[in-house]
Amino acid sequence: MTNQEYAKLVKEKSPNSKLGKNLCKAFVIGGLICCVGQLIGDGCAMLQLDTETGKTVTSVVMVFLGTLLTGLGVYDKLAKHAGAGTLVPITGFANSVAAPAIDFKSEGLITGLGAKMFIIAGPVLVYGTAASVVYGVIYLLLGGG
Repeated sequence: MTNQEYAKLVKEKSPNSKLGKNLCKAFVIGGLICCVGQLIGDGCAMLQLDTETGKTVTSVVMVFLGTLLTGLGVYDKLAKHAGAGTLVPITGFANSVAAPAIDFKSEGLITGLGAKMFIIAGPVLVYGTAASVVYGVIYLLLGGG
């Protein structure tokens, strides 16, 4: 079988994506997650917390909620419908750390939970940090700092 024949076979057998419907679901569910974050931030402002503390509290609560919903099996069900709408907010990061930890906890604290916890989020952290350093150096060289 040639590459062209294989590509044709894959195209025929693959289900068609409902792009418009998927985009709408991602937008609505991702937007609702962000609205929850905004409500938490507004609650911090109502409690008269300073801006920086309010942002920190909001981030911590959203990570906690993402991890809790992952542990309860709710976040993965939500992600099946929302796609990228659940990956982009900070709760998606919490899910990417908690889900492998939960899946591999039976292998032990070190070889299971500890080793597998950052299997998904690890590359994001590494490349995100590396990219920020590169961008910072470029910014500095261009006279921005």
